[in-house]
Amino acid sequence: MRSALVLNATYEPLSIVSVRRAACLVLSDKAEIVEDDGSELRAERFALPSPLVIRLRYVVRVPYHRRTALSRRAVMARDGHRCQYCGAPADSIDHVMPRSRGGMHVWENVTAACRPCNLRKRDRTPEEAGMPLAKSPLAPRETAWITLAVSRVPEAWKPYLAKAS
Repeated sequence: MRSALVLNATYEPLSIVSVRRAACLVLSDKAEIVEDDGSELRAERFALPSPLVIRLRYVVRVPYHRRTALSRRAVMARDGHRCQYCGAPADSIDHVMPRSRGGMHVWENVTAACRPCNLRKRDRTPEEAGMPLAKSPLAPRETAWITLAVSRVPEAWKPYLAKAS
């Protein structure tokens, strides 16, 4: 199913909806089409450009800063599906400070790892195991949820996502 990026009236990304939902927002005059994909949604008496990016006509107050949920899929996406110890393809996640030693399950303590490195490190810190990290694990940017919501970010969305970063 095709998706459309929903922008606030201030052009900040709010969510991703189906093209059908985006068309309903446009037809009910709650949003306007900013970018379309060149095709049309047709009905008996009219045709509407198929929305790719829409902007709400009113400001929606967002009471919190969206934070990407911590999941195995999200950690793999952040680390490029590569082991942060040896660079091989990753197939598991590792807690830098082991949970058995008080390490938390947070973005800054979780990294992608291949199974051999994960087994070799066991319940030690990278320094104790002699396995330095390629890069320190950090929480993703605020707009990373968009990358995780769709398999491929359309080119037309990138200018609006760059403004929000």
